[in-house]
Amino acid sequence: MTLACIRQAFGLFGTNPCEATILVVAGALAGVAVAFAACRIFRPCCKTGKCDDKKKQVKKTVTHHPAPADGSIEIYVGNLSYDMTDDQLRKEFEAYGKVNSARIITNRYNNKSKGFGFVHMPNRAEADAAVAALNDKEILGRKLKCNEARNIA
Repeated sequence: MTLACIRQAFGLFGTNPCEATILVVAGALAGVAVAFAACRIFRPCCKTGKCDDKKKQVKKTVTHHPAPADGSIEIYVGNLSYDMTDDQLRKEFEAYGKVNSARIITNRYNNKSKGFGFVHMPNRAEADAAVAALNDKEILGRKLKCNEARNIA
């Protein structure tokens, strides 16, 4: 394709080849400016200059578990052995009083322990005695960390 064909196709009838080059460059710059302006208007993430979809994250709402409705004391037990079961955890705390429930938190995808759990005991004195006795006690090769769970509402 010759320069004359290009001029005719774009309606550039000037005799100087530099005119055609200047007009093509100016047109390209105008197109980039229009695209940038459209991006800023229609994509709010571009106001920061970063149009990466990974940067657009929805705020996660954190939901905290409420205090036990039955009035029991909830005890956080951390640094559990990954081999410990709910029944073993319950038996450790039953040595100090009645236990309503004992639950080890697991990964929802592979059902493996996350290394912590919660125990509900109905009596405050028994719960305090269990926390005092089991905190820093080594069970299945790990020193437990026990304290009253903090329920944030």
